[in-house]
Parts: sequence; C-alpha cells; structure tokens
Amino acid sequence: MKIAIIGAGIIGITTAYELACDGHEVTVLERRGAAAEEASFANAGLVAPGYVTPWAAPGMPGNVIQHLFSRYAPLRLSLPLSGRELAWLWKWYRAGKLDTYLAHRAHLQRLAFYSRERLHHITANLKLEYERSDGCLVLLRSEQDSKRVQAGLQVLRDAGVVLKELDPVDARKIEPGLNPDMAFFGAVHLPDDEAGNCRQFALLLKNEAQRLGVKFSFNTTVTTVLPAAGVGVGIAGEPTARQYDAAILCAGLDSARLLAPLGLRVPLAAVHGYSVSATIREPLNAPRSAVLDERYKVAITRLGKRVRVAGSAELGGSPDQKRASSLATLYKVLHDWFPGAANLSNGVQEWKGARPMLPDGPPLLGASGIAGLWLNLGHGASGWALSCGSARVLADLIAGKTPDLDVTGFEAARLRA
Repeated sequence: MKIAIIGAGIIGITTAYELACDGHEVTVLERRGAAAEEASFANAGLVAPGYVTPWAAPGMPGNVIQHLFSRYAPLRLSLPLSGRELAWLWKWYRAGKLDTYLAHRAHLQRLAFYSRERLHHITANLKLEYERSDGCLVLLRSEQDSKRVQAGLQVLRDAGVVLKELDPVDARKIEPGLNPDMAFFGAVHLPDDEAGNCRQFALLLKNEAQRLGVKFSFNTTVTTVLPAAGVGVGIAGEPTARQYDAAILCAGLDSARLLAPLGLRVPLAAVHGYSVSATIREPLNAPRSAVLDERYKVAITRLGKRVRVAGSAELGGSPDQKRASSLATLYKVLHDWFPGAANLSNGVQEWKGARPMLPDGPPLLGASGIAGLWLNLGHGASGWALSCGSARVLADLIAGKTPDLDVTGFEAARLRA
C-alpha cells in the first residue's frame, strides 16, 4: 500500500521502518526541518517498563494540589489553565479510580515490555550503535519513600521483573559516583532496565528506513486529512491533496487538530517535561547508567560523554517559556547525588518539550474508525519506551495480522465510551 505517516518523531520513524519492512510504499510528512525535533529531542531516555504507568492514579489529584506549594515539585500546574486543559483535568480525575488505573497500568506495562523486546531486536538486527547504558537504580531518600514504592514493587515482582532492594552500601557499589556526603535510606536496582539516546536512535533508524525506500518530506505542514477513495492529505501551499491508500497519525499534539473535523475528538494535552544535558567533567563522579530519584521523579542518565537530568510534569503555560523552578529542581537533584559530575559552566543544553498525553494514560493504537486512517499517538512521557512495540503492532494490524500483543485497551472506541 501507499501510506502516509504524519509526524517524524520516534513514533513516526519506528512506524515507517516497520511498514517498510512489510513492503509498503511509505512517505513521512513532517512540519519541522528534521526528525525527532519535539518530544523525542532531549527526553530522559529511560526504557524502564515497570515505571511506565498512567499519570491518572488514585491520590494523584491530592499530590498535584500539595505540589502547588512546593519549591521542588515534580508536578506543576501553570495557571491560568485554558478551558480545554480544565476539561482534560476533569477526564484525568475520572480516570484515576482504582479499577480503571489498574487496568490501564496493565495495558501500558504489557506494551512497554513488548516494546523493549522489539527495541532489542531492531538494535541487534541492524547493529545500531547509539548512546546507551544498562540498568536503573531507583534512589529512596527516606523510609517513607521506601514504603510508598512497595506496592509498585510487588506488581513488578508478580510480572516477573528482576529487581533487588539495596541498602546505601550496596547501592554505592552499583553507582560508586554517588555523593559520599548524601545520606539516604536505600535503593531498588532494576538490572534489565536501560537508558538510551532516543533522538540518536531515531536518526539512525530513519537512515535505515530510507534504505528501505521510505521518503521523508520535511518542512511539510499537513492541513487536512480527507477520507475519500483512500485518504487525501492536504499540504500547506499545495492546491490539491496528495492521495494515499492509508494515512497514520503520529503527529503528537497536532493530531487533535487534524482529527476534529472528522468528528473524532481526541483529548490530548501538552504535559511539558524538562531536561538539562551537560558534558561530564569527572567520569568517576558521574553515574554509570540511569538513576531515578523517587521523591522528585527526576532521572539522571549517562549518555556517552554527557549527563542528562530530566523530569517534571507541567500542565499549562507556554512551550517557549521555561519555568525557572522546574529547572532548579533538576539542578538540585543532580547536585544532591552527583556533585561535580557535569561541566555546568558552558555548553549546557536546557530543554522543554511538550509530551502529548491522553487523560487516562494508554496511547491510541490501531484503526480510527474512519476508513483508511490509523492512529499511533498519545504516548505521553513514555513515547521512547513504547515506540518500537507500538510500531510493530500497528504494522501487523494494517497487514490484517494478529499482533503478538493483545491490543485491548488501546482502541479509539474507548474515547467514545
């Protein structure tokens, strides 16, 4: 089939690659001048399936309110919120019931584990080399932090995830660069988790997709999607729509704009995340792999010769204005655990990115209900961790095959319920 993919982030690129492997004629349409320029650009890089969970969880509304008055908050609301954002919050609140949360968490983690398998398969098959490291150490500042994670750890054990709870002495054996003056309660080591440079992987896979015949059209803004005798895709500046047999929306937040005229209202919100990337000043003081501060929900990852600190979930505000307090949280966590590890005097990259998040958590994956139009969107902060699995599932669905993963919970029909 002749297929258009709208969006060249990690989701669009992995989807293009899988479809090309299946023999389709694929064109990727991207409004930016290069691939992986938005949410895929400088994210944390964690591939930790056990920590891929819905933001809509029991008790989360109270946490958000509590953090409104906290200096170093992992969750923030930038007031005033728009009517659309308020409506999203109401849907998010309703999705936080325990039974709903547990079902959505199971769907997400199932996809995350499958996606990690696909990531390893692609990396090994193509012999891709990008900045990555193995293992993740979750740091627990206090006994209260330890108690708070126990229920989640039991879920991981029940799923067969390898993990080990450590005291500070053993945690320092895993990460000897941890600040010797920092007192903490303990840690959880997840040896099978990993960190990787999402954008590097995306660009490498883009090259492989091009070798398979995929065409990339950058600086191309899609204005409309018109189902009729296949799918017509309107392009800014072009008098007639381009015709395809099918189209796949991987356009992040812009997907909602394109779907609305077709009668499909997708409640996507921009939940912004932040990161700081800097060159390593002293390797002995830097992390070996990925470290996650449980209290502040901040990840510190080793990406080659750089350290990246990433975190924050901020609803509302302008994507072009970085919040000083959100960046301050990242610098604080880096200084707490790895002081002196990074060169912060020059060449520091501060990034803010909008993650397209649905209120209930799982992405939309599969048929849209509109002939010829398919969806692969709404992965939130977990796009990197879910991308390879989502792409393979969608390619199988388009081919009329039964995917290796049960797609229950990812259907567009749930938005109409």
